[in-house]
Amino acid sequence: MTTTDEVVLRTTNVSKSFPGVHALKNVSIEIFRGEVHAICGENGAGKSTLMQIFAGVYMPDSGSIELNGKEVEIKNQKKANELGISMVYQERSLVSSLSVAENIFAARQPVKMGGRVDWKKLYRMTDELLDRLGLKLNAAELVDTLSPAIQQMVEIAKALSLNPRILILDEPTSSITHKEIATLFEIIRKMTLQGIAVIYITHKISEVFQIADKVSILKDGQHTGTDRVAHIDQNWIIKRMIGRDVYFHFAERSVSDEVVLDCRDFSDERHFWNVSFNLRKKEILSFAGLTGAGRTELFKSIIGAIPKTRGELYLEDRRIRISSPIDALAMGLAYLPEDRKEDGLFLDMDVRMNVVSASMKTFQKGLNVDERMVDKVTRQYVEELSINTPSIKQQVVYLSGGNQQKVIIAKWIITNPKVLIVDEPTRGVDVGVKTEIYKILRNLTEKGTSIIVISSDLPEVLSISDRVYVMYRGVLTGELLRRDATEENIMMLASGIGITTEPIGRS
Repeated sequence: MTTTDEVVLRTTNVSKSFPGVHALKNVSIEIFRGEVHAICGENGAGKSTLMQIFAGVYMPDSGSIELNGKEVEIKNQKKANELGISMVYQERSLVSSLSVAENIFAARQPVKMGGRVDWKKLYRMTDELLDRLGLKLNAAELVDTLSPAIQQMVEIAKALSLNPRILILDEPTSSITHKEIATLFEIIRKMTLQGIAVIYITHKISEVFQIADKVSILKDGQHTGTDRVAHIDQNWIIKRMIGRDVYFHFAERSVSDEVVLDCRDFSDERHFWNVSFNLRKKEILSFAGLTGAGRTELFKSIIGAIPKTRGELYLEDRRIRISSPIDALAMGLAYLPEDRKEDGLFLDMDVRMNVVSASMKTFQKGLNVDERMVDKVTRQYVEELSINTPSIKQQVVYLSGGNQQKVIIAKWIITNPKVLIVDEPTRGVDVGVKTEIYKILRNLTEKGTSIIVISSDLPEVLSISDRVYVMYRGVLTGELLRRDATEENIMMLASGIGITTEPIGRS
């Protein structure tokens, strides 16, 4: 990447407070022309607040912002765009019923005499922009026909159509595949060659070393360090994010040969075919693969949330038939979903009611709920899992993503499952919470629970797994023991390199 010594954006002692929260405290950062500058920090560190100040969503309480050496006030998003700052948010803002072209140039379509849209020119402008980014898309295609990953690329194209000098990307790889990440990184490199400064917010420390020139760390609203990526290592980042060293790698351990769950020839003919695997007592078994591999659909089928066309399931050598998630839970299979906000939590309810929501019968006293027992058990799990909440009566919507995830884990482990299936257990949480969740899962196995982890995070898979299965386009392509599980081996199997369509047999 081409970087210069030209500072395009400088903050000096920027502070911002909200009721009860001092979000930013005297933050001073410089962003240079033509560089990728990563911003890292735990949830609540102030990253989003700082970026939204740049994007005109918030005004700082104090401090100054300079663009190209001149102090500016960014009063709103329109002003930010006029000053050459565009932001691509993690939550997509596209209108699904409109075309790619209509979304990219929303409210800015070229018009003919009489005010009618000049469709020919609109599509030409869109094609030119997409071509510049190396995206092979039909400008007239409706957005709702595109995958989430391609929609993310359209969001970036929309931001670039404003010809920004500074582009802010908020967790841009959270919902895209490894192949699409490579495409995104190529686009970012092209942008920096054109002199655009890219501010890159990410929880994935590995991405910092893949794409960034510099990295700045925020902790509790304060700037704790900036350096060139070439001069630092992962531990430098982690220590400044959470104030301590974090080691993800757990020692290899021996696991019982006793099979708890045996899945035989599961198929639904749309998402997965002839999948057979087993899970052993006290084991953490990970399922790796790229987006579209069929992992989530497989396990939703196993717990009865979506139908299968064939397959047998054995729990502790006894054949079982599961028709619904309620059946699954009654038999000792609990499923922690990927989307915690949509499928896992009651956001308008408090911590205590979320924690006990899957096991209410346990807390019933006649026709009433034993409130004292609910409070006692909730406090126990809040302490055991280090859930950071001002009160067990706090609404879950106000907790950080990492604490919401721990509330869901508490909800399911209260049911005392034989098998806990966890889909993307640390997506969207910071590095400190990741480590805590890994320890929680490992401790659960020591108490007798067997765990299946569905994860797209390769360092996570390599850190916590006793064994790894890999899927590719609905087919189980390999089983790797811990000692054989490397990023290269997993990615070969996840990419379908050198495999047949025959499913892997049971071991």
